[in-house]
Amino acid sequence: MKAKKIAAIAVTAIASLLVVFSGIMKLSQNPEIVATLTKVGVGDYLVPLALMEISFTALFIYPKTMKIGFILLTCYFAGALATELSHSTPFNAVLPMALVWIAAFLRDPLIFLPGKATAAQ
Repeated sequence: MKAKKIAAIAVTAIASLLVVFSGIMKLSQNPEIVATLTKVGVGDYLVPLALMEISFTALFIYPKTMKIGFILLTCYFAGALATELSHSTPFNAVLPMALVWIAAFLRDPLIFLPGKATAAQ
């Protein structure tokens, strides 16, 4: 395997595991998670948030739906980051979002560089 492909698989796995673990922690009603999300006003939505994280990650992992999964995960974590900014809480959404973006770029650079697709044709 090429080094780029190995890196893409590794970063995708790390990003996906991080997001799925976050979803599982929400589903398990971890007291620290419940307290933090209640503080910012979304404590009543733990299950929907967890299901979104897990389903968006599943879309991101599967190659044919990777682009829509990427868009949905980016939107999800952008909303999480906006919530964190407005409530002066730690920026926990930055790391998973950055890993998702890096993984997406390694898997399909045309997501970020659409001009290269027309130049190659």
